[in-house]
Amino acid sequence: MVPNGWNIKTLNEVSKITRLAGAEYSDVWETSPDGEIIALRGYNIGNNHINLRDVERITQEMSLKLSRSKLFKDDIVFPCVGSIGKAYLVKEDNRFHINQNIAKLTPDETVDPLYLTYCLLSKESENQIMKFNTSSSQPNVLVGNLRKFEFQFPKSVPEQQKIAKILSTWDKAIGTTERLIENSTQQKKALMQQLMTGKKRLLDDEGKRFEGEWEEVTLEEAVEYRRGSFPQPYGNPEWVDEINGYPFVQVYDIAKNMKLKPDTKMKISDAAIDKSVFIPKETIIVSLQGSIGRVAITQYDAYVDRTILLFQEFLVPMNKVFFAYIIQELFEIEKTKAPGGTIKTITKAVLSNFKVLIPSLKEQQKIAIVLTNADKEIELLEQQLDDLQQEKKALMQVLLTGKKRVRLND
Repeated sequence: MVPNGWNIKTLNEVSKITRLAGAEYSDVWETSPDGEIIALRGYNIGNNHINLRDVERITQEMSLKLSRSKLFKDDIVFPCVGSIGKAYLVKEDNRFHINQNIAKLTPDETVDPLYLTYCLLSKESENQIMKFNTSSSQPNVLVGNLRKFEFQFPKSVPEQQKIAKILSTWDKAIGTTERLIENSTQQKKALMQQLMTGKKRLLDDEGKRFEGEWEEVTLEEAVEYRRGSFPQPYGNPEWVDEINGYPFVQVYDIAKNMKLKPDTKMKISDAAIDKSVFIPKETIIVSLQGSIGRVAITQYDAYVDRTILLFQEFLVPMNKVFFAYIIQELFEIEKTKAPGGTIKTITKAVLSNFKVLIPSLKEQQKIAIVLTNADKEIELLEQQLDDLQQEKKALMQVLLTGKKRVRLND
C-alpha cells in the first residue's frame, strides 16, 4: 500500500547514475600523504560516513587529470562490488574521487539527497541488493540493475527533508557514541601500556604506591600451555552433533570482550570428545590463526580447536585476569612486527620467545581491576551504540515507507 501523497519510483527516475569503466579511469593514483583530496575505495564507505583511517590521498595534479571520477556536493556514492549496502552523501565539492567499483548517484530536484541516501541504507535496499546480486563469492550489483531499485517517496520534498532530518538526529547520536568508544579504547590501550610495563604504579590497599622490581620470565617459565585439537579427518559428519553435542570453540567463537560468544557455532558428538581437548570454564585461551590474538576467559566448559592456544597451569603466582591482559598485549606487540601489520599464524617458536613482566600478586590484582573497569565502560558504550542503531533501523522502516507520517510544522 502506497501512502496518500507518496509514489513508487526507481532510482533511474529520480537520479543520474554513473559508474566509471576501466577504460575511462586509471586505478593508479599518484598519492600524497598530506593531500586534502581523497581517493575512495568501497571499504572506505560506511553508513553515511567515510572511514578516514585507511584512505589514499592523491595529488592536486592527479585530481585534475581524473575529472570524471570527481565528486561534488549532494552526490551519493554507493559501492557496487564488495561493500554493497553502504552509501554516503557528499557534503563538499572537489574533496573525493571514486574508482570503477563505486557508483555515483546525482539526485534530481524531485528528491532530497539525504532522504535518498537513507533509502539506499534501508531494509528495502538490502532486499533489492540480494535480488540483483550477480555473484555468490563477491557481492556485485550491476549499474543496470541498480537503476531498477524501487523506493517509496513522499511527493513533497519538504516531507522527505523532515524524515531525513529526524533520521540524521539518530546518526549524530550514533556518531557521538562511536567517537566515545574510540576515545575510551585508545585511553585503555595507553593505560595498558603503562600499567603492564610498570611505568605507572597503582596504590595498594593502604594508599601507598606499589614498589619493587618486576620479574621478567619467558612464557614457558610462567605457564604451561598447549594447542587444542580436533579429530581427523575434518568434515567427517560423525564428529558433529548440533542438537545434543558439546560446545566446540573455534576462533569465530571468541568475542571481543574477553568472553566466548554465548553459544559456539559448532557442537561435537560423543564420538569426537575423546579425540578433542577439554577445557573447564575460566580457562584462558587465545586464537593463533585467522583473527590472531583474540583472548577469552571461558565462561562455560568446552572443547577447543587446534587454532586455539589454551593455558593449563601457572608456574608462578598469577592473577588470571591480569594474565589475560598480558597475553592480549603480547599479541598486539607481535602484530606490529609483522609485515603490513598482518600475521597468519603464531608458531611455538614465537611463543617461546615471549617475555612476561610479573609484579606481586597484589599489584596484579589491582591492575586487573582497573583494566576490567575500563573494559566495562567500553562494553556499556557499545551496548548503547547497538541500542541506537536498532532504534534507528526500526525508525527507518516506518518513516521510509510512510507507515508513520511526520508533521511538517513541528
